[in-house]
Amino acid sequence: MSRTCGIIFDIKRFAIHDGPGIRTTVFLKGCPMRCPWCHNPESQNKFPEPIKGNKNNVIGEEKTVADIMQEIEKEVLFYEESKGGVTFSGGEPLEQAEFLDALLDECRKKEIHTAVDTTGDIPPDIFNPIIDKTDLFLYDLKIMDDSEHIKYTGESNRFTLQNLKTLSQKGKRIIIRFPVIPGITDSEDNIKAVGMFISSLKNIRQIDLLPYHRIADSKYKRLERENKMRKVMPPTDKSMNEVKRLFKKYTRNVEIRKE
Repeated sequence: MSRTCGIIFDIKRFAIHDGPGIRTTVFLKGCPMRCPWCHNPESQNKFPEPIKGNKNNVIGEEKTVADIMQEIEKEVLFYEESKGGVTFSGGEPLEQAEFLDALLDECRKKEIHTAVDTTGDIPPDIFNPIIDKTDLFLYDLKIMDDSEHIKYTGESNRFTLQNLKTLSQKGKRIIIRFPVIPGITDSEDNIKAVGMFISSLKNIRQIDLLPYHRIADSKYKRLERENKMRKVMPPTDKSMNEVKRLFKKYTRNVEIRKE
């Protein structure tokens, strides 16, 4: 087994919102984007960092592939019964591409279903090697206008769109995750642009609409960072249903996901 190490900040067992069936979700640290609505701000920096009120007051821990596989394999019976598996999330798990690659290899050896929750904001030469090793992609798609994408996330969406096209061309299973952020992603123009782009692709199994929530506020305080979204209210059920209605013009399988 690979001796490659990586930095993780959480492992969530019995997850039911991170792909089919009952899953174990492994959260890797590091993300190139700085979305102000991020509900896992502790994931953004790749390295362990201080956080108040946490065990040892540090978030992030170095683990080997063997360490993680030991945790994953504890739940194999539940994966088999529910057609579940393991999901690698973050942050952006491809920020630790070598570690992720090694974990995917070990899961394939054990015939464990894998999903990667990704922004796709990674150069294709880093992204492409994991494509055929991954069963399902949970793919974040936020803003189609590149200047707006840069304004709100700090990154261009060039790689995001390019890598999504590649997944589609290769016939990979894809679930689009669209964060509904009031005043930012939920404009009719943006929804139309996202919908038209998605409708040009194949193998998009569904679109999951993820309403903005405020549960991360305490995390920002514990990290001693400013929460730039603290005054933004979550979208109402009415506005979520309107976003769903607009997306239904482009694809039939649209779901509102409240975790």
